[in-house]
Amino acid sequence: MDSGGAGSNGSCYYSLLGLRKNASSSDIRTAYRKLALKWHPDRWAKDPSAAGEAKKRFQRIQEAYSVLSDKGKRAMYDAGLFDPLDDDDQDFSDFMQEMLVMMDNVKNEKPDTLEDLQKMLEEIVSGCDSSSNSCRAPSDGGGQRTRVNSYANVRR
Repeated sequence: MDSGGAGSNGSCYYSLLGLRKNASSSDIRTAYRKLALKWHPDRWAKDPSAAGEAKKRFQRIQEAYSVLSDKGKRAMYDAGLFDPLDDDDQDFSDFMQEMLVMMDNVKNEKPDTLEDLQKMLEEIVSGCDSSSNSCRAPSDGGGQRTRVNSYANVRR
């Protein structure tokens, strides 16, 4: 597996493209296009001594772009789990993509207020559920029912 966010040649894809880790997809695309034009092997064909180095750089730039432009691969790369030599990462990439979508959905939810949290704690302690209007006696785990003071009585 890839450790430390390095590509197959040991360089960081972000630094290779001259980007920070929080770069947007448009920043990644812009940096890729700029570097791809600069290091495209056809531009260096007249200088055979530099053509080999240009081809290597161009390939590394393409590899970095292919990883950073794909949300799933990028998430795996950022987590240090991306292996550029392993072609069987598609299932894991799909899983990571689903996880990212779920995490984004959680981020966009309205956070619970202190009052909401206090009400939930009171329901847990009392064994009552306001959504179903049902109550149950709390259990001590051994099948015995245990008496619990109301949250309102505990608070001082």
